[in-house]
This record gives sequence, structure tokens and C-alpha cells, in this order.
Amino acid sequence: MANAKLFLKSGHPMTLFASFLYFDFSFAIWVLNGAMGPFITQSFHLTPAQTGLMIATPTMAGALMRFPLGVVSQYIGRKNAAIVEMSAIVIALMYGFFFVHTFHNVIAMGVLLGMAGASFGVALSLGSGWFPREYKGLAMGIAGAGNSGTAIAALFAPRLAMHFGWQHVYGFAACMMLLPLFVMTVFAKEPPDVEHQSLLQHLKCLGEADGWYFNLVYIITFGGFIGLATFLPTFYVSQFHMTKVQAGTYTVFATLTGSATRVLGGYFADKLGGITTLSVVFLVAIGGLFGLTTTPSLALTTAVFMLTFAALGAGNGATFQMVPLRWPLTTAVAGGMIGEIGALGGSILPLALSQSKQHTGSYATGFMAYAGLAVLILGMLLLVSRKWTRTWVGKGGRALVPTTPVTSRDVVVTGEGLLVS
Repeated sequence: MANAKLFLKSGHPMTLFASFLYFDFSFAIWVLNGAMGPFITQSFHLTPAQTGLMIATPTMAGALMRFPLGVVSQYIGRKNAAIVEMSAIVIALMYGFFFVHTFHNVIAMGVLLGMAGASFGVALSLGSGWFPREYKGLAMGIAGAGNSGTAIAALFAPRLAMHFGWQHVYGFAACMMLLPLFVMTVFAKEPPDVEHQSLLQHLKCLGEADGWYFNLVYIITFGGFIGLATFLPTFYVSQFHMTKVQAGTYTVFATLTGSATRVLGGYFADKLGGITTLSVVFLVAIGGLFGLTTTPSLALTTAVFMLTFAALGAGNGATFQMVPLRWPLTTAVAGGMIGEIGALGGSILPLALSQSKQHTGSYATGFMAYAGLAVLILGMLLLVSRKWTRTWVGKGGRALVPTTPVTSRDVVVTGEGLLVS
């Protein structure tokens, strides 16, 4: 792997660590309702369709909040945006602790939990902002490994809910959120890669075809990751009739795998290229999703989940190795936009699986439909990447690193990204 000392010296490690904690705890809170899904379903006697809606609501809300937070961060700074967001999350969790008593309250709480999901673009841009282009993928992979928060939620939320009641978990989470808030306030520094542009210039990526290609890729990689992570506890309880705590434990096995491989995805994307890495992980994920249409045993199903999560996690890291290469001056905004649209895939999957279960008695149709969508998007990636490698990125999706020192007059920002003359 890249020389660790050179990597650490090239940036600001404490800001990267603060970004990781910020994303990790935010991610755990974002998926709280999914982790406690079996408890909430039992409390209100929900149908599979209602359970799917309850699990999908935080994901949808978080997706819609990502882009606005990314825009705000360009004006008040990414560190300040993170502090404001975490403070708002603590307040939202206190609402959950005191006032959530009906199914409608749970849906409202899901919208508030969406604030935590908005952290993505800001966390990755803040964490990688101090690092040079050749280390962007690794830095974003480390910050993005905060999606291990899914494992934290799956491990602790069911156990706390079992002993204290699921409403009290919101209160515990509010207290825990104070740790990353403290670290961000005290140790993080705003990166120097700030370019003051108009709102119209920031929003320009919304009208670019490349942005929508990235969105579709991310619907599968991140959408699949967050969708499966939030739905797994409900799946295990329904499919294998295990206890709620056991379901949380099995969920940890899968989600931790995906979190660890996000770093590897960023690393291999730096070395082999993001396009090459994405092509491989898509094939593995597609095979895993088709494999999940049958669940012959608990052990085999868990192994397939772990393989699928590994591929999706690596795909997340590879995707965001390429984002700062394509939008070097508006990475937070572009990342927020891609995260916003892409994360909607995380709400599609629980809804598809729950509807499949309610109408067919099996989850197979939902998995098959998502796998078919992944096949189509892989074909799209292979087509559009031919243009990418002729314009703003190197062979296979590697960063174009200049061989001679670059001055301000050598750099031209175009619609295709950062070009070195």
C-alpha cells in the first residue's frame, strides 16, 4: 500500500480523523430505524410494506438533504457545516427520545434522521481536502469508511433496545454524537482547497451528463450498500426467524466487510483506475445479488451478503476516487449531488424487497430487479468511460498527474474537469 508516512505528511491527519468520526457516527444514526426495524415492526404490528416505508424514509430524507448541505458548506466552510449539522442531529435525537410514540411519529423521526445522512459529501470533501490528487482516493476511502457506522448501529441498537426500550436508543445516540462534535470543533481545520464561485457555477454539475452517469453508478454501489444495511435486520428475522439481537449481529458481519473494502476500493482506484475497479466490483455485486434470490441456508446467505457488501463498499471508494478528478474545484457540491441522487437507491431497495415479500411471499423478485438494474448501469459505464479516458482521466480511470511542476497559469478548468496545459 502507499507509503503511510508520505501519505500522512502530505495532508492533515487530524482533519481526516475528525471527518471519519463525523461520518461514522452520522451514519450510525442515519440507519437507527433500520437497525431497530424488528422492534418497531413488533410494537406497531406493521405490514411488510409499512416496514419498508419506515426503513426507507431516513434514506430518502438524507438523500434530499445532501446537496443543500454541500452548497451551504461552500459558503460557511465544511468544518462549520459539519458542526451545525451535528448540533441539529443531537436536537433531533432528543425529539425521538421524548416524543416518538406512534407509527406516524416514527415516520417523522425518519425524516429527522435524514439529517445524519446528509453528512456524506461534506465529510469526504473535508477529509480529503488537505491531500494531493494522487492520494485523494485513499483519503476519501478512509473518511468514507465511516459507513462502518451501520455496523455500530446493528451491533448496539438492538441490545440497547432489548434492555431499555427502542425509544431510549435515540437518547443514547444523542449523547454519543457529542464525541465527534467535540473532535471536529477542536482538532479539524478547514482545508485550503476553496474556490469562491457563484451558486450558478456550483449548480452547473446538475446540468452535466457526467454527473448523472455518476449518479446511476452510485445508485448501485452506495444505494445497494445502505439499502441492504438498513434492511438486513428485518430480512434475517423474517427469513430465518432468529431473535432481533441475533439479526443485528449477523448484519454486523456483512456491513463491516463493506466498510473495510471502501478503503481498498479507493486504494485500487488510485493504482489501477476507478473505471477498472468499478467494472470488477459491479460484476461481483451483480453475481451476489442474483445469488441472493435463493437462500438455502443461513451460513451460505451470510457469505453471499458479505461478498456483495465487499463489492459495493469497494465500488463506493472507487466512485469517489474519480469525483475530485472530474470536479476538482467543487468536490463537495458534486459529491453532495451524486450522494443525493445515488442514495435514493438505498430507499428503492427496501421498498422493492418489502413489496416483493408482501405480494409474492419471497424477497427473490426484489433482489432480481436490483441486479438487472446493475447490469444496465454497468453497460452504461463501459460506454461513457471511453470518452472520459480521452478527456479528464487517464487509462482505466487513473489520475492525470503532471510530470513537471504546475503553476497557476498552467491550469485550466473546463467543463471536462481540471486540465494541465
